[in-house]
Amino acid sequence: MSNRFRDIVDEEPELEEEEEFEPRPKVKPIRKEPENSNAFFKKLFVEGVVSKEAATEMLPFLIFLSVLCMLYIANSHMAVKNIRSIDKLNKEVKELSWEYKSLKADLMFKSKLTEVAKAVDTLGIKELTEPPKKIVISSNEY
Repeated sequence: MSNRFRDIVDEEPELEEEEEFEPRPKVKPIRKEPENSNAFFKKLFVEGVVSKEAATEMLPFLIFLSVLCMLYIANSHMAVKNIRSIDKLNKEVKELSWEYKSLKADLMFKSKLTEVAKAVDTLGIKELTEPPKKIVISSNEY
């Protein structure tokens, strides 16, 4: 990759007056990076910091790190799944609580004396107008 914003000057024009000439520092030519990314890794392993022997010695540790990363990712997925199921169950509990309260209120309304009287009136059963009579049995009678 070349620097298109900077021109490399190979030759400098000679000045007519040499007395005023001040030498400029030479501009280093810009190295082109390899086009292929594999060339970077090849150069890194062959010439650079990591040798083939060191890379093979680090292989078990790298495998261990990759397994740890996979476990970490799986753990986060399971945590998200559990949180979603907990939220779903909380919503279901709230809905069932509302249903329970509405059914309880409906039952309390239908078990009032006037509502029961209306419901059994169609069967021909009428409400008592006189108080109930108490039946007393003495212990000697039976």
